[in-house]
Amino acid sequence: MTPTIALVDDDRNILTSVSIALQSEGFTVRVYSDGESALKALLDNPPDLAVLDIKMPRMDGMELLRRLREKSSIPTIFLTSKDDELDEALGLAMGADDYITKPFSQRLLIARIRAILRRTEVRATPEDEADATPVEKIVRGRLEMDPARHRVQWDGKDVTLTVTEFLILEALAQRPGFVKSRDQLMDTAYQDDVYVDDRTIDSHIKRLRRKFRQVDPEFKAIETLYGVGYRFGEE
Repeated sequence: MTPTIALVDDDRNILTSVSIALQSEGFTVRVYSDGESALKALLDNPPDLAVLDIKMPRMDGMELLRRLREKSSIPTIFLTSKDDELDEALGLAMGADDYITKPFSQRLLIARIRAILRRTEVRATPEDEADATPVEKIVRGRLEMDPARHRVQWDGKDVTLTVTEFLILEALAQRPGFVKSRDQLMDTAYQDDVYVDDRTIDSHIKRLRRKFRQVDPEFKAIETLYGVGYRFGEE
């Protein structure tokens, strides 16, 4: 099926130019000029991915994402006109999968959209196919990850993760006790030579910890080795 991308931006020029670029790449595109009009539509008829501007009238991108994340895990890319570290940290902490600063290359945006969509594809063959190869669950102490269903549990309690968060955690949990550098985690979560800086990975790690601490305030399994990287601690 043709992936559907929702664009939410109050800049008509961006809506028009990005829509044309995406449609030329084979995407179906829906456009909205503000967060308030987009919210109900995105919840009632979810796209495969949403691209949200941060600075918008009526309801900004941050508030739109906050409300979306109460009910939906739609992959999301933020756009902003400011190279603002605070905006980036807030956006990632709230559940955005990626972040691009205006002015941006449409080629870069399309590359990131494709990378995220590939990571959201079902990674298990349907169970009713005779030659289906099941994807093994990852069990590490109180952590259980089911890649086929994109499901994570800690001590039997569900933890809802974005695709990027899931891939980072999966990379760490596959080899508990072994350190993964930021570069290695970037390679896991961001493909196609799409550049992200160190603080993006740090923001994802902080968000992962925050989500696990919502179900277990004593969660300490993701360890930081300063100047080296991160590891999943063996219990």
